[in-house]
Amino acid sequence: MAKHRYKFDNDSLSYTKVTKTTQQKVLAFFTYFLASIILSILYFFVFSIFFDSPKNKGLKRQISELKANYEIVNDELNRIETILADLQLRDDNIYRTIFEAEPVHSSVRKAGTGGHISYRELENIENSELVIGVKSRLDQILKKMYVQSTSYDEVIELATRKEEMLASIPAIQPISNKDLKRTASGWGYRIHPIYKIRKFHYGMDFTAPMETDIYATGDGTVEIIESSKRGYGNKIVINHGFGYKTLYAHLNGFNVAQGQKVKRGDVIGFVGNSGLSTAPHLHYEVHLNNKKVNPVNYYFNDLSPEEYERMIEISLKSGQTFD
Repeated sequence: MAKHRYKFDNDSLSYTKVTKTTQQKVLAFFTYFLASIILSILYFFVFSIFFDSPKNKGLKRQISELKANYEIVNDELNRIETILADLQLRDDNIYRTIFEAEPVHSSVRKAGTGGHISYRELENIENSELVIGVKSRLDQILKKMYVQSTSYDEVIELATRKEEMLASIPAIQPISNKDLKRTASGWGYRIHPIYKIRKFHYGMDFTAPMETDIYATGDGTVEIIESSKRGYGNKIVINHGFGYKTLYAHLNGFNVAQGQKVKRGDVIGFVGNSGLSTAPHLHYEVHLNNKKVNPVNYYFNDLSPEEYERMIEISLKSGQTFD
């Protein structure tokens, strides 16, 4: 390749050597240099758009793996939540029912999943939304598991005290009533004997002669002994534990002291006509978890199925109470 350039001179009809000035040489150099830079930048952008660098390829591969792992973890969390929901259902409707315990209230089961939990330390990492979502669900599951574990601890305690619980449930009639003739008035709306208005009767009345023995219907501790000329009159309240209490009203006398422990079948007092009462009788109530419940559902220790049906029929026929 020629190192020098020549041009044809029309006047002399010969070729003359072209000589560049220093300024032309500098200008040519910068022109080539600038063109090289522009071409390099153009090549870089074209390459970055249509081709991934090794670093970008690595990052995309990591993101793809993270998303795949996220889906796996998410599926596992769904499976764990399904299993936990089934355990909660069994706990409330089977285990706690067997031991006559109240189901765990939904507000308690959900109490651990509310409130604000800060995940600020996770907000600055890559794919923070995915990580925070998984962490939040995991925290909720852990809190639900804690509530469920606590419930199982209670069920285990109830299981170990099953024999004590069976002895404590009020499961017999409070007075001797073998032929059921002493069944007077049952649970439900009745005509009040004094006020002559329709009023709900929260218990059962048993007619009996004065001084007839009254029995504790389950093991427990005498919680209240009260003498009064109004309302229930002379009354006894026994705390049986496990959420059960029984009330015996209109007594003529007591055979126990406050704080005394009693067994099912012990004589605790005697039938009377005290308080707001129109004739000698016993007014009997069963309370479960501080709510009055129908006593007729608890005579399973001394009534056959036939006697149970007959007692219900007799108690329903009475349109008026004795108190």
